[in-house]
Amino acid sequence: MNAAKEKEALLWGLIGVTLFAATLPFTRLAVGSTDAPQLSPWFVTFGRAAVAGLLSILYLLWQRSRGTLNIPTRSEWPLVAMTAFGVIIGFPLFLALALRHVPSTHGAVVTALLPLSTAVLGALWFKQRPSRGFWACAVVGSGLVLAFMLWRQWQATGNIYLGTANIYLIIAMTTGAFGYIGGARLTPSLGSEQVICWVLVSSLPLTLPLALIFVPAHPAAIATMSWIGFVYVALFSMWIGFFAWYRALALGAVRVSQVQLIQPFLSLLFAVPLVGERLDMLTLFFAIAVIATVYVGKKMPVDSK
Repeated sequence: MNAAKEKEALLWGLIGVTLFAATLPFTRLAVGSTDAPQLSPWFVTFGRAAVAGLLSILYLLWQRSRGTLNIPTRSEWPLVAMTAFGVIIGFPLFLALALRHVPSTHGAVVTALLPLSTAVLGALWFKQRPSRGFWACAVVGSGLVLAFMLWRQWQATGNIYLGTANIYLIIAMTTGAFGYIGGARLTPSLGSEQVICWVLVSSLPLTLPLALIFVPAHPAAIATMSWIGFVYVALFSMWIGFFAWYRALALGAVRVSQVQLIQPFLSLLFAVPLVGERLDMLTLFFAIAVIATVYVGKKMPVDSK
C-alpha cells in the first residue's frame, strides 16, 4: 500500500471508529435507565435499522441510476443474512437491553474485546490455526472482562455473579463479531457502502413492522435527548459509520483494524459530557488492560490450514 492510500484508509477508519464510539452513550441516552426509562430497547433496535434501511433504498436507487449498483449473488445472500443477524439485530438489541441497566462506560470496557472476539470467531470460521500466543491473549482478555463484570456486580449488589446486563453484553459482542465477519467477506464484491445498504434493505420486512409495533405510545413524553440519541444511532451508528468503516477496511484491513483499539477510549470520553457518567480509575485500568491484550493478540500469527 502506498503512503497516500494508507493515509486515506486510516482517515476513513478513524472517522468510522469515532462515529461508532459514540454509539454507547447515545444508546444509553435513547433507552434511559431503570430509574428513568425512555425509549424501548426494542424500538431503538428495530427503529434505527428501519430508518437506515429506508435511506439505503434511496442510496441503492442512486447507485442504480449511475450504473454502479452491485447486487448480491445467490451464494452471497446467506452472508447478507449473517451480517444482518449480527449488526442489525444481535449487537444493537442486546447492547440496548444491557445499557438500560449499566452505564455506557461499563459497556465500553466489555465491548473493547470485540476486535479479538471477531478474530477468534474468524479463525474458527475460516479453519485457521492461531498461535498459542493468540489463544493466550484471547483467554487473558476474556478473563479481564469477566473479572471486571464480576467486580462491578459485586460493588452493585454485594454478590458475585454475572447478572443479566453482562450476559446481554456478551451476546452483543458475540453476535457483533459474526456480523463483522460477514460484512468483511461481502465488501470485496459489493463495495464498502453497498454492503450495509443491502443488509439494511433486506432486513426491512422484519425491522419496519417491528419498529411500528414498538413505537412509544406517547412520543411527546420521551425526553428530547433520548430522541437525539435515537437519531444518532439510526443515522451514524447504523448507516454512515459503516460507510466509513467498510471503505477503510477495503483500502487496508490490517492497518485500519488497529485504529479500532482507540474506540473504547473514545466511548469512555464521550460518556462523560453526553450522559454525565463518571470515569473512575478502575474502569480506566480495565479498559487499558483489555485494549493492550487485544493489541498483542492481533499481532500474534494466525496460519491457514
